[in-house]
Amino acid sequence: METLGKTAVVTGAGSGIGRGLARVLSKAGMNLVLVGHHTPPLEETASLLMGSSIIVEADVSNLEDVRLTADETIRAFGAVHLLCNNAGVGPFAATQETTIEEWEWVLSVNLWGVIHGVHVFLPLFEAQNEGHVYATASESGLYGCPFWPRITRRSLQLSD
Repeated sequence: METLGKTAVVTGAGSGIGRGLARVLSKAGMNLVLVGHHTPPLEETASLLMGSSIIVEADVSNLEDVRLTADETIRAFGAVHLLCNNAGVGPFAATQETTIEEWEWVLSVNLWGVIHGVHVFLPLFEAQNEGHVYATASESGLYGCPFWPRITRRSLQLSD
């Protein structure tokens, strides 16, 4: 995919993998839509970028928020070419101490957030005859352990 002048939406852009994705995509010449639950971390990410970006405070577990994110993207940049479904959360207690409500919150962001993104953005990609969906997860989703692991920062490298 040619990236120069194209637009990417990055959920969970306020830290970690999302911030790393935003930086790499910005260096590749893309416009960025930085999506997250709180504005201050998104502003910090925006300050690290080279090109055009907008901030959208949204909850990916809420379908209407994702629809509004798509609307803001089109309003700002005219098209969208890449959706990085990256937002993710985890329980902050031992598995046996995690409540059903906490598990529902985790699934609402980590599963339904991705479904909402695909549901909203795929028709836009089809109408444009162009678009890509990229889904990420931390290594913590690969390993079973009694306590939720602390996510450490790692450098992000993207390749063709």
